[in-house]
Amino acid sequence: MRFGFDIDDTLINLREHAFHIYNHKLNQDVGIEIFRELKTVEIHEAFGLDNIAGGQMWNSLLEDIYFTDCPEFEGAVELLNKLEREGHEIFYITSRPKQYCQRTRDWVRAKGFPVQDDRFFCGMQDQEKIDIIKQLNLDFYFDDKPAVLDTLKDIPTKVYVKDQSYNQNVDISRVKEWVHFSY
Repeated sequence: MRFGFDIDDTLINLREHAFHIYNHKLNQDVGIEIFRELKTVEIHEAFGLDNIAGGQMWNSLLEDIYFTDCPEFEGAVELLNKLEREGHEIFYITSRPKQYCQRTRDWVRAKGFPVQDDRFFCGMQDQEKIDIIKQLNLDFYFDDKPAVLDTLKDIPTKVYVKDQSYNQNVDISRVKEWVHFSY
């Protein structure tokens, strides 16, 4: 079977990792419970930043956010390695900016995820991501972002949402924890 995965906030806990970086960089102590209640993908509101300042903050910290010690979700590495051992094809489809594609692939591989270069797609806008998902004829696809998931409801691929506070209105099958997932 063919499995497709988004990376950020699907396989790795990127937003929470960024939340801790924001606390440190802004010399604030915003509680994790505030993070867990956010209803948007963006985290800047928790720090009193508007959209412009929040975007600037995020862009100024991309290196730290993407390539420091961002943790994977428990069980994610093990699940994908199990799928590979069973002979399934694993595809990564991420909207990370193009200039970070090679480093992202290397970083994901270093975290222990099984990566084949020809199955790693990076550097596209959401619509391009959606087109790639459809072209790959995946059996399963996993993502966290409502804007992507909402467009995939009418394809034969079995689509799952990685449970996050901001995607509670998405009405498709959920993965709350990778350690408990079975297909």
